[in-house]
Amino acid sequence: MDTEGTHDARNTHSDHIPRPAAPPNPPPRPSAPPRSSGSYGLSSGATAAGAARRAGAAPQSPFMAWLGAPRVLAGPGVWAFEHKPKPKDEPQEIAVPQLIAGAVVSFLCAWLIWSLLMNDYLGPYWKWPREVMLPDSWKTGNANIITSFVYMALILGAIIAVFGRVGRWPALFRRLITPVANRVWDRLPSWLAPKEPGVLPGGQLVARAVLTLALVWFLWQWCIDKSTDSSLLMMQLENLTPVSGDGASYFYYATSYSLIDLGVLLALFSRFACLPELRRRYVSSGRTSSEPAPAPESGARLLQVDQAEWADLRAAGASEAADRLASEARSGLMNDVDHTRITRAWQSVRAQPSRLPAFIDSVRKAGAAACLHPSGARDLPSRIARHDLLTSQVRIGTASEDVRNPYDRRGTGFALEPDVLGTSLLALGPAGSGKTVRLVRPLVETLCLQALAGRAAVVSVGTAGSVSAPDDAFDAVIRIGQRDADCDLDLYGGTKDADEAAAILAEALVGDLVATMSGGDGRRAVTVLGQLLGPFQVANGRFPGVSELRELLDGSREAMEGLRTTLRAAGEDSALRELAARERQAERPGDPGVMLADRIALLDRPAFAGFFDPTGRSRQVSLRSLDHPLRVRIDLPERGHADASRILARLVLAQFTECAVARTDRSVFACLVLDEASHVVTQEALRGLQRLRTANAGAVLTMRGLDDVPESLRGALLGAVGCRMAFAGVTVWDGARFAEVWGKAWVETRDVTDRQIVSDEPFTKVMHSIRRLVTGKNVTAKAVTVRTVERERWSASELANAVPPGHAVLSVTSVTGESAPPVLVDLRP
Repeated sequence: MDTEGTHDARNTHSDHIPRPAAPPNPPPRPSAPPRSSGSYGLSSGATAAGAARRAGAAPQSPFMAWLGAPRVLAGPGVWAFEHKPKPKDEPQEIAVPQLIAGAVVSFLCAWLIWSLLMNDYLGPYWKWPREVMLPDSWKTGNANIITSFVYMALILGAIIAVFGRVGRWPALFRRLITPVANRVWDRLPSWLAPKEPGVLPGGQLVARAVLTLALVWFLWQWCIDKSTDSSLLMMQLENLTPVSGDGASYFYYATSYSLIDLGVLLALFSRFACLPELRRRYVSSGRTSSEPAPAPESGARLLQVDQAEWADLRAAGASEAADRLASEARSGLMNDVDHTRITRAWQSVRAQPSRLPAFIDSVRKAGAAACLHPSGARDLPSRIARHDLLTSQVRIGTASEDVRNPYDRRGTGFALEPDVLGTSLLALGPAGSGKTVRLVRPLVETLCLQALAGRAAVVSVGTAGSVSAPDDAFDAVIRIGQRDADCDLDLYGGTKDADEAAAILAEALVGDLVATMSGGDGRRAVTVLGQLLGPFQVANGRFPGVSELRELLDGSREAMEGLRTTLRAAGEDSALRELAARERQAERPGDPGVMLADRIALLDRPAFAGFFDPTGRSRQVSLRSLDHPLRVRIDLPERGHADASRILARLVLAQFTECAVARTDRSVFACLVLDEASHVVTQEALRGLQRLRTANAGAVLTMRGLDDVPESLRGALLGAVGCRMAFAGVTVWDGARFAEVWGKAWVETRDVTDRQIVSDEPFTKVMHSIRRLVTGKNVTAKAVTVRTVERERWSASELANAVPPGHAVLSVTSVTGESAPPVLVDLRP
């Protein structure tokens, strides 16, 4: 039950599945938490102060913080981890000078009204509410004085609240004071100003709060000391209080200044005491645990996550397994891959209840290490990106605060997931723009993690110089052209059908030359290969190797005669007729066999000796095993064999599209990541990409430019993929293709025109002349015209010249048809 059936495919041969040298036994319970090379998708600040840390007396493990963080599903491409939806309407940005002017004017107005009230210039009307509500017994003596001062304080508070809102005092404070305070806070030492209060233990947090509040108390006592004239209270009473011999007024002002001083001290030292973290951890713990989370706005929905309680297991009667898993989760012995893998195994148990006893037994023996991947790995050696396996997302960047981006996407994280990769992705950008480092590597890494969790199968294709992930992150690494390679590639994709093998091989060999061939399609090439592969399979029980196939395509007399003799001895008349037809067609002009022989000769080189061996003597990897959580990396020859690399790339793409669609078990997401897909796109490849969407599979293709794609297929390529990505540095003509497929949108434009003012009045003429002498310009009046026009979301010129380095414009579409407009994304870490 180590794999819980999630890694066992149907109708596949185990010889084609890379497995460890010996089957891994369930490991014993670890004595320490498994090493996590990542931060479970948490940022540097959120790692410590994650959402799960809000309701506990002690800091939780990073895994529990990751598990308890809120996830808001706000659409395709949005990083759901701790996402905070923005308001529906975009707030209008107000200039700082306008904010300052409004704050000053509102303050002067508030001061004026308060002065008028205090000096009885507005009459006694403002005191009527107090006179009406106050009992007669309170209208004399000290009660009258106290209630009078309290009423005055309420009126003053109402004036401050009203004029503070009118003058936008909070906005001015956030724009001017908060950034300065944050910079000062960041420069202070960590022991004095903790940058991550969530990591502090409960005892240390309470001790810091007590010491800080004690310091505030002593400072406050010093400020209100009435025995010395140099105290703050005495200076306030001397300089800010009207001269009056009334003792009640003195008491009122002294009490007011004391309370104001205390409030200022608490505001200044609350951050040092970590009071917000204390309130969140202790005061709000009961409320957050009992009240449901508020529903996000803008149509987004909150993902409900089981907080390591495993309620489904308990409901199914597996309480012992649930207790074991919950205990290891809280003690830090479980990581995000373990949680996702066991959840995936439980889903298979729910589909087949007969597996429940084996599942419980596996969890009882191994705990968090139950249902392991066949490789025995529980995590990758290292991580370079932020992943959230609960949503199967990987964060690749942040949407820029650009006016061309939709308002609700600005500043939000941008992520990719199987739901959008299922529509396939095309990334275009020149060399050095970051396609491999900032896109391919995070994608391959997250797919490898999901493969360890039993959710995905990944095939990464690239050159040896652009390795997408370390060797130990894969189950099999195929280094074509290197003699020390441990694995080999099945030339025929693991199929036993000669016609299917012929179609795959013809697409790889001459798929890019179909337009130049007779008839305008590759059916003749498929027929030629089928007439040779079928008889050879009948005679030998296998398909031919590269050198054998080359001899047959060249029409070698010895090879053909030997094959014919074998078929005659076996009495295979139908295969003999196929072979005879091939010999007759080879004599006709324009026979595709010559072209096929020339292309297969590119693989029959000394550098590739020992590869593509169909005899079974090597450890071959077949893409027929895509219903397993397979991790395969294929390194193509980098130098001296450019044409052979293109043939092999087309071969892998053809095998992948064919095998992914032909799977009987499509519960595992299969993804092909093809770095540098130049000269790979053909008519048949585009048809295969379109079929992947319904087969729970997808492909990621990167290119330097559309010039490597035939002119007739460029528009079809952009239409076949659902995700399109343009890196900085694309050409104008490539940008025009993207601009066309992204379409147009209605935008609001403002046209400002200056009109010269001409006046006939003598006084106005004199004033205009004086103004012209001072400014050197004619007196004009501005006219603003607001219109709604239809414009391209991103023009070809903007894509070519306005995308900063390290950025890309990306649009995504999910397999359900939900799409997102193109967004400028900052891919830099």
